[in-house]
Amino acid sequence: MKKPLLTLVLAAGEGTRFRSETNKVLHPLLGRSMLRLVLDAGLSLKPEKTVVIVGCQKEAVMEEAAAAGVEFAHQKKRKGTAHAVMTAKSALKDGYDAVVMPADFPLIRSATLKSLVSFHQKRGNAATVLSADVENPAGFGRIVRGKDGRIQIVEEKDAGPPVRKLKEVNSGIYVFDVKALLGALPKISNRNKNGEYYLTDAISILSAAGKKVSIFKALNPEDVIQVNTRYDLSRAVNVLRERKIRDLSENGVTVLNPSSTWIDLEAEIGRDTVVYPSVVIEGKTRIGERCCLYPGAHIINSRIGNHVSVFSSTVMVDATIEDEVIVGPFARLRPKTILRAGAHVGNFVEMKNIDFGRGSKAGHLSYLGDSEIGEGVNIGAGTITCNYDGVKKNRTVIEAGAFIGSGTQLVAPVKVGKGAYIAAGSVITKDVSPEALAVARGRQVERPGWARRKREKQRKEKENRKP
Repeated sequence: MKKPLLTLVLAAGEGTRFRSETNKVLHPLLGRSMLRLVLDAGLSLKPEKTVVIVGCQKEAVMEEAAAAGVEFAHQKKRKGTAHAVMTAKSALKDGYDAVVMPADFPLIRSATLKSLVSFHQKRGNAATVLSADVENPAGFGRIVRGKDGRIQIVEEKDAGPPVRKLKEVNSGIYVFDVKALLGALPKISNRNKNGEYYLTDAISILSAAGKKVSIFKALNPEDVIQVNTRYDLSRAVNVLRERKIRDLSENGVTVLNPSSTWIDLEAEIGRDTVVYPSVVIEGKTRIGERCCLYPGAHIINSRIGNHVSVFSSTVMVDATIEDEVIVGPFARLRPKTILRAGAHVGNFVEMKNIDFGRGSKAGHLSYLGDSEIGEGVNIGAGTITCNYDGVKKNRTVIEAGAFIGSGTQLVAPVKVGKGAYIAAGSVITKDVSPEALAVARGRQVERPGWARRKREKQRKEKENRKP
């Protein structure tokens, strides 16, 4: 029988084994916090209400979860998982099923939760436990199946050697009929080694009372990897990373070496794009079709069009790249950089807060900041926009078709007109008219024989110093 759903997310713990000043569940995995990963999986069930139980660093946890439109319950004293559920008692309604999930199981998938709830409701269970068979069950509670069909969950600290040998473990994720759960909670005791009220005891209580309790075994044990330590976090990140890359591959993206590639969960990549080894793509990056991202490229919160080549060791943050652009190698694109279609930005070029025109080129060794550069502009090697006067940033404007010779310094605020030429080595401090040639450098002076005379003088001085 299908019932309306509530979800409870347990996020009150301190996570002492994680050894962090930041609450464990706020640590990110591929750009999304552990808490949000669990919340997103739970919200896929379309529950009528989601309650997050908070405790340690509750303000930070509430801030992270608030965007999901959830409610909160405060567990002031952490006395165990059953006690945590009791703090949300006001949200528990008869006639509902409640899905209870710890916030440190970031690998739980929506599909697994949906199958768990469907199994629970079709059987009309009082409680259903999500379990898994794992090779190394250390740290997990064990599922003990009695000959009479009764089910018990024994925490590892309370388990003897025979129980510790069992490979089927409790995930810590349950579905309860709310009426049955409310009946079991007052009967839970804290007579155990930790002196806590375990939610697992509700399973034993309901089973012993003849209520219908079942185990739903996850097909993939990775769904129930719990993150207690930094090492657990790295294991979970690797699983998520492989899932993300597998999903991209199934949608037409070539990732040549998945083991060396990092792609955040929110990143999007178009079909026929090729990602070479050691590429890092973070944040809400959007990459179009038929692009090539070469080794060592690091892309953060950027938008890249179609048929773009990003060569090795290029770094870009909050940049916008239109179609048919070539970038790198060793380019750095800082925030608010826009490269218009067909532009070429070569090696050792740094850009910041710039609109770089369609088909324009900056081949190498330049810094261009706080600028507006028109279509078809050529920027020679070693060009610098001197945009900071010690107090404020000033803007440089270079109109379409201008040619900027190598070694030019443009002292902002300054404007170079359409089609103008700047001679190499110039220091431009005034606006340049359209179609003009600007030369702003010292006159070359030559003194014949000066170098020969200098060397002869040095030789004589050296001879005079000899004993």
